Amino acid sequence: MWRSLGCILLLFSLLLPGIGMSEAIGKNLLGLEKSPYLLQHKDNPVWWQPWSEAAFEKARKEDKPVFLSIGYSTCHWCHVMEKECFEDKEVADYLNAHFVSIKVDREERPDIDAVYMHALQVMTGHGGWPMSMFLTPDKKPFWGGTYIPKRQFLSLMKAIVKSWKEDRAKINGAGEHLTQYISKANYSGINSFEVKDDVFVKFMSRHERIFDKKHGGFGSAPKFPQATALRILLRIYARSGSELPLKMVTDTLRAMAYGGIYDHLGGGFARYSTDAKWLVPHFEKMLYDNALLALAYLEAYLATKQQFFADVAKETLNYILRDMTSPQGGFYSAEDADSEGEEGKFYVWTDKSLRDALSPEEYRVLEDFFEVPKGGNFDGGKIILSFKKTKNWQERYTPPLRPVMEKLLKIRSKRKRPFKDDKIITSWNGLMIEAMSLAYLVTGDERYLEAAKKAARFVLRELFKDGRLMRRYRDGEAKFDGTVDDYAFFIRGLLALYQSDFSEEWFNAALRLQDIQDKLFWDSENGGYFYSVGTTLYRLKEYHDGSVPSGNGYSLLNLSMIHDLTGNPRYKNKAIKAIESVSEALTKSPAAFPSVLLGVDYLNARSKEVAIVGTGKDDSGVDKLLAVVREGFYPNVVVALDAGGKTKIPILKNKSPIMGRATAYVCEEGLCKFPTSDPAKMRAMLRDIKRLQLN
Repeated sequence: MWRSLGCILLLFSLLLPGIGMSEAIGKNLLGLEKSPYLLQHKDNPVWWQPWSEAAFEKARKEDKPVFLSIGYSTCHWCHVMEKECFEDKEVADYLNAHFVSIKVDREERPDIDAVYMHALQVMTGHGGWPMSMFLTPDKKPFWGGTYIPKRQFLSLMKAIVKSWKEDRAKINGAGEHLTQYISKANYSGINSFEVKDDVFVKFMSRHERIFDKKHGGFGSAPKFPQATALRILLRIYARSGSELPLKMVTDTLRAMAYGGIYDHLGGGFARYSTDAKWLVPHFEKMLYDNALLALAYLEAYLATKQQFFADVAKETLNYILRDMTSPQGGFYSAEDADSEGEEGKFYVWTDKSLRDALSPEEYRVLEDFFEVPKGGNFDGGKIILSFKKTKNWQERYTPPLRPVMEKLLKIRSKRKRPFKDDKIITSWNGLMIEAMSLAYLVTGDERYLEAAKKAARFVLRELFKDGRLMRRYRDGEAKFDGTVDDYAFFIRGLLALYQSDFSEEWFNAALRLQDIQDKLFWDSENGGYFYSVGTTLYRLKEYHDGSVPSGNGYSLLNLSMIHDLTGNPRYKNKAIKAIESVSEALTKSPAAFPSVLLGVDYLNARSKEVAIVGTGKDDSGVDKLLAVVREGFYPNVVVALDAGGKTKIPILKNKSPIMGRATAYVCEEGLCKFPTSDPAKMRAMLRDIKRLQLN
């Protein structure tokens, strides 16, 4: 129905008689904003306004529909539509005369983006950015699309103006019906809690069917990394012992790292690959993608002990430390795909530019290890570097290849860099704090721990205001109420940080923020967390993963871990109620909910609480017990440490060293096995998990 409405409006060919331009003087108000995306549009001739009640009041007073454009600073097609439409006087004049135009940065206001993206997907069956929505003055959507070329956009606007003048009831009716439909689609609890392990069997079966056996990854082009899905497959492997899920993970991670989606000189992954082979990326780099992929590579290392996976994670995180970290410690958001008006220009080479940069011997070395076709493998004969599949990754770190790569990186660094979006987003920083914390546990590199700590302190200092988390920080300003993602991802980062250095500063902050999240977002009627504090058009509750994981999914894991550390049943009860809210949809389509499955796996696999107590005199015993936890892939283990008898973590209460030696208490649901100081016995206890049967 909604697609039909869009088609009807799009295909209107009868135009209204000529209407004169508005006599009212308007102006573009985006120059007053902090968002890099909004500031990119501050000089457009369109009279843009930021999202505000004043903008909608203007639409009501002037009796105009609203054009809502949503995008982000590193979005390639957003730049294209700006150049074709929003910088064009003809388009701007028509927009200014007949619409109130509102511009939204989806990264600053994901609450607005989520609501209208849901509407767009209902209308058209797909989504994307830029998002181009037409609304009534009471914010109800009646037509939606993504990128629209100039001529089609002009025709569309004229058709909408005609319908607005001649058939207002139809537009209002469509907006009302669509709003009612999407507002009723929130998850409500109807099943009692018992999400069985069948959901993992279904998840595995689905991914086995769509796995690309030749190139790795799932489905066809364009290919996205799907880091959280890979992490679920690792958990399926750990519990089932089946080699197939492990092979899907390792083949995919290896193919991505060897391909062009990975920046071989500077580290870090691009957003996605435009082809099935992971060769040609869409060159933008997002903080959240690199955090999630670093986690996947680090967990793959723990599951396999293959150094390759740890090395890729380290290169990725070194890129973040070098290029994406603010002096205050927060992590920046993204780097654009374009530079100097050309997609990928910063990253690609020509055969001539490579030969000019290198000596003949250096070029031969490069050609031996990298695919460098003389005719190019990208637009205009350009070359995207990809590592030859026959080569050993470790050879990148020694001569003769290492000096060649360093030389090319130095030369590339003199080029004009893509635009960097330097706003600091709470939720994405939480993901990177988690990745840095795990990297420290895997590598022992103190740089990662220090980066995680510095970022966490930055968020707590600059983005926690008046008892609430804020969404983004830029240029000295923290603004916009945090969403459930901001709380859930940051809490997850704090819990991971506590597992790294056992400073109760992080645990206490996580506990305080979880209680605030529960007060602000909890759906007391149906369970689960609403996405935002306030209401945009309606109050959305989301469990599906999108470009980032689900805040509800991460909350399940947080609640379960906090329950295990505190013994307080209300946290686990909330986790169970949240799962009940989504259980019917999850059971039918588990592949749509990988983040939720992280929490379900934690509960189903019999999570372990490990309390380690030391004597306060000799840390060697503590170190040996901690090494057991950190050497293996134990995703469903949470650890608390009392090295000297001063902790206030509830799980450590009444636990003490046995016979003057560091001691581990391995527990399930508060029931502890016989304490041990023997690392081998502790290891055996950790491996005693609920097995998963795939067949």
